[in-house]
Amino acid sequence: MVDTLKDLYPSRTIKPTAMLERLDPVVYGGEYGPLSRIQLDSYRDNGFLFFPSFFSADEVAPLVSELQRLCRQPGIARQEGVITEPASEEIRSIFEVHKRSAVFHDLCRHPRILPMAEQLLGSDVYIHQSRINYKPGFEGKGFDWHSDFETWHTEDGMPYMRAVSCSIILTDNTEFNGPLMLIPGSHKYFVPCVGETPEDNFRSSLKQQRLGVPDKHSLRRLIRQGGGIQAPKGAAGSLLLFECNTLHGSNANMSPDPRSNVFFVYNSVRNAPRRPYAASKPRPGFLAEREDFTPLTSR
Repeated sequence: MVDTLKDLYPSRTIKPTAMLERLDPVVYGGEYGPLSRIQLDSYRDNGFLFFPSFFSADEVAPLVSELQRLCRQPGIARQEGVITEPASEEIRSIFEVHKRSAVFHDLCRHPRILPMAEQLLGSDVYIHQSRINYKPGFEGKGFDWHSDFETWHTEDGMPYMRAVSCSIILTDNTEFNGPLMLIPGSHKYFVPCVGETPEDNFRSSLKQQRLGVPDKHSLRRLIRQGGGIQAPKGAAGSLLLFECNTLHGSNANMSPDPRSNVFFVYNSVRNAPRRPYAASKPRPGFLAEREDFTPLTSR
């Protein structure tokens, strides 16, 4: 069957293209749910919500233990779905953690988290992608500015902006260890990026992203328009929800301690990936779920 779905957000173009206004809603659901009207308005305006100390220290402890267990498995750095730092064998990211671990399998279905994703997306949801970003002390490099949706759209075939990322801080995030930085309001625009997607681009982009990075003029405009850059910092157990098109990045970890977060990407069951819009073939399943769209239920 021929895929005739129109590409609403063309990217990976030959020549620079002007920014596009977002065509999709930001909040799909109504006010029935755990998020208040004020919180929904803030998410709609800024593209993210931050909850300091969402989980207690006692709740975080087993999550950190599970993170350490995964990272210490023999041969873990050579497994599919595990990404190391560009210049070392230090673990950078571990993907599909909700399938690797019963602890993280339950966490993505947590009754305090899942209903927020369902409310924001206005539907049942499934996990499009999950990962741990470890960012080891002194060794952890940064992530350049990018919109996750730009990659998920061009390389995975996600048609619409109807996904939300949940980042749970497992180790204290400070100004010294490369916390996530976001550009408020940037989710209201789509910045097309220049450059054809090479074969198996993920093999290099997950270590250091060069393609799918917005141009400096657009970044400067969006940062000024949004009133600057925000870097939600907090103790382990804090939680960040950010819209799939919100531009974000991070600096290198300059501290001796790791900066570890676990990410769950909730996608609407009505927004399942199709053929990639700007790649010759889909990325592997550990980066983008393409088979099981069974709605999640709270554990």
